[in-house]
Amino acid sequence: MFADKTVWITGASSGIGEAVAIEIAKEGGALILSSRREAELERVKSLCVAAGAAADKILVLPLDVIDYDAMPGVVARAQKFTGQIDMLFNNAGISQRSLCVDTEMETYRRLFEVDVFGQIALTKLVLPIMLEQGRGHMAVTASVAGKLGARHRTGYCAAKHAMMGFFDALRAEVARDGIFVTTITPGFIRTNISVNALKGDGSEFGKVDKNISAGMDVTECARVIMKGFRAGKREIAVGKGMEMKALLIKRLFPNRLFKMVETMG
Repeated sequence: MFADKTVWITGASSGIGEAVAIEIAKEGGALILSSRREAELERVKSLCVAAGAAADKILVLPLDVIDYDAMPGVVARAQKFTGQIDMLFNNAGISQRSLCVDTEMETYRRLFEVDVFGQIALTKLVLPIMLEQGRGHMAVTASVAGKLGARHRTGYCAAKHAMMGFFDALRAEVARDGIFVTTITPGFIRTNISVNALKGDGSEFGKVDKNISAGMDVTECARVIMKGFRAGKREIAVGKGMEMKALLIKRLFPNRLFKMVETMG
């Protein structure tokens, strides 16, 4: 599927972005790897080469998704790399670990800048390229938190709900233009998402919480996502814990789900 494609992954320096990049590298696809941490991107590039990708088919392209002034130039470099962008995988993001009453408005703003407005800004710049190509694939890492609410995640849940809504609506707009849209809703995956999550004052949470440590292995997660891409799924749910069952309960018995979350957190 990806052998002759160019895939741009944001948040590629760790976690799901890194794992998906390695899976695409195994298929021989061209990769554009972006995040703020250039040294970590170089590390991921070396892993992709070890997985079978040619070094000249991987572009390390540092990007801060809230540096809106720099973004057009970054997009131009991405397009110039192979002359095409077949998939944009919006995977950058940060989480939250704080009660609403303890969370400063600036922390909420930062969550939305990174998790929502940064993704929208990049998507808007890449979309005209895909429209001109007459083809393309937009993907976004949302979350189970984009489907239901949970304690200590008011800002994160709000941001992920926004991403689900944005990309579902975008899908309806561009389906006739040859552009496919995939939303990905991971549950608890063993990554550093909780380590980098924001506390109420905007500082880092700094540790792996129990749900994350007991979650699905990130490589297994990436393979589920890849399987979903190949199957042409518009929405890919990936995880193994109770949070995945909660998606079905929310759909069929919402009041039961609300009571469960209130009781269990």
